[in-house]
Order: sequence, then C-alpha cells, then structure tokens
Amino acid sequence: MSILDRFTVTDQVAVVTGAGRGIGAATALALAEAGADVVISSRTAAQLEQVAERVRAAGRRALVVPADLSDADAVAGLAQAAYDELGRLDTVVNNVGGTIPNAFLDTDVAYLEEAFHFNVSTAHALSRAAVPLMLKGPDDAPKSIVTISSMMGRASGRGFLAYGTAKAALAHWSRLAAADLAPRIRVNGIFVGSVMTSALELVAGVPEMWQQLESRTPLGRVGEAEDVAAAVLYLSSRAGQYVTGKMLEVDGGIQEPNLDLGLPDL
Repeated sequence: MSILDRFTVTDQVAVVTGAGRGIGAATALALAEAGADVVISSRTAAQLEQVAERVRAAGRRALVVPADLSDADAVAGLAQAAYDELGRLDTVVNNVGGTIPNAFLDTDVAYLEEAFHFNVSTAHALSRAAVPLMLKGPDDAPKSIVTISSMMGRASGRGFLAYGTAKAALAHWSRLAAADLAPRIRVNGIFVGSVMTSALELVAGVPEMWQQLESRTPLGRVGEAEDVAAAVLYLSSRAGQYVTGKMLEVDGGIQEPNLDLGLPDL
C-alpha cells in the first residue's frame, strides 16, 4: 500500500450531518472523492440534492435524508438508514451544531442547555446508534467517528459562553468516547477556526470585520471548508489509523478569538 492509498476510503459508507453546505458539504464530497458512499442530512432538501449530485458525479452513491437534526431520534435514525440502504457503516462525522453568540446576562439556562443539546447530545445520539452497526462491518476497514468542535472550545472570548462551553464538552466527549470504543472504533475531533461558511456571511460583508479576522490569524486568511474536510478524511482513513482520542487544530494558528464582538463591560 502506497502512502496515498492510506488516504482512500474505497467502498466504505459515511454519515455526515449538517451536509447541505459549508464544512459538511465539503466533507461529504471529500469522502466521496476518496471512494466512500455517503449519507447526507440537514434541514434543507434542495441543498442536499445539490451536494448529492456532486457526490454522484464523483462516481459514488449518495443517500439524502432531510431532517431536523436537533431531534435526537431523527439524527440517530441516520445510522440505521445508512446500514439499510447502503449496506454498512464505517464513518460518522458529527458536524451539525452551532450557537449564536450572546451576552452573559442574556444567556439563560434554557439557552445554555439548547447549545449543549444541539452540539453534544445530537453527536452522542448518532454515535450511540451507529456503533453497533459499525461493528458489524469488516474488521479490516477503518472505523471512525469524527466530531467538529471549535477553537472556542479551548479558548476564552466574550460572548461565546454557551457556544464555547458546548464545543469544549464535545471535545472532551470525543476523548472519553475514544477510551470507551478502543480498539475497534477510533474517535477524534477537530478544533475549527474561522472558516468561510454561511456563519461568516455577515462578517464577509463588513470590510473592517473581515480585515480583523485575517489580520488576527497567523496564516493571514480565513479558512476554507476544504481545509477541514481534508482533516476529516485523514482522521477517517488508514492514514489516521494510529490516532484516537485527539483533537486536531485546524485554525490557521489562532490562539485566541480573532473577532471582537464589541460587547461592553457590565
């Protein structure tokens, strides 16, 4: 096997959540180009169909499952759908998540719990449903769960209490799940920095804010969804077969938030 062969996932099956656009869409396409069939899910069917067309153009199968991924039962059902329709399940990419920044006194308990549910509980629901099905597959195929966290899960910044707390929890969930599932299934995550997705569309329209993002990033640019997708492929393939319980930082080198939200002192 050549070193490049280690980055292939030929004939494997992956589930990618939040796959209608951004990091999820780029990840689904990257896995397809590396040889996998994919189950893709998000709220918007039209967006998923566009991604599915690109997957099929790469010669792989795509199963489109529109769903409200804040519903734990709906997200868990993706695992069985993959197994029933595509015959196996090898990789789970827990990409769905996110929480709008909020001032401390505007972050009530319900807001904090909602952030935890959307970013952590959904990942657990899908992974828990997936594990028994993943174990039915060939022992020689990589079995991997990848979570998409955020650099705000390892740094502090004003306005990110709910989001950062949830993403930190997701990162530690990944480490703990890796211990529980070793050696059969590897679990890793990615601390993502500023990446050009729909979440940054507002910032992209304000030159001063965009300049701040770039200037405060050591690599001098905002990331692309494909930067994260490449990392997911590494962690999902044999290239990453000796890596588990780790968080890979794909963030342009930032060590602190690179955008000041302008929230005032109390």
